[in-house]
Amino acid sequence: MKLKETYRKVYDYVRYDLKEIAFPSSLPDPPHIKKRRKLSWTDRWLILKEASRLYAASWVRNIGPDLRPNDYKKQQNDDEGMEGERVDSKKEDPSMLEDIAVAARGGMETLKPALQRLYMTRASAYRDALKSFILGYQEGVKEVLEKDRETKPEVPEDVDKNRAS
Repeated sequence: MKLKETYRKVYDYVRYDLKEIAFPSSLPDPPHIKKRRKLSWTDRWLILKEASRLYAASWVRNIGPDLRPNDYKKQQNDDEGMEGERVDSKKEDPSMLEDIAVAARGGMETLKPALQRLYMTRASAYRDALKSFILGYQEGVKEVLEKDRETKPEVPEDVDKNRAS
């Protein structure tokens, strides 16, 4: 009889508890949530196709109108109003990442100064942030000490003399 009971307990553990441990069920949805209908195979295929197209297009460095057509329509409408003042984005300074990529193509001789500039820029930003934090911390400590002095009750002089003796 004990073997049968042990078997039943192990079977129940594997069937219910182990499944819940390995694949926990989520909490039930709140009552105000409306369930969505299940997608058909054609809908799933269309969604997968569009998602893979967007994913493949996201690997391109320059995100163009095929990824965000609505943004480009807005930009074209803005550009129509000021055609004479149009600024070319390629005339801007290259970013630090682009600078390092170009330096890496040139070899170690050109990469070393680019990396030094990167490290010095980051070190100076870190140093400035640390200095501003220390100054702010010191100001906060001064304010707390001043408030503490103002709220501290003053002790009469004759009480101080009694403590000294």
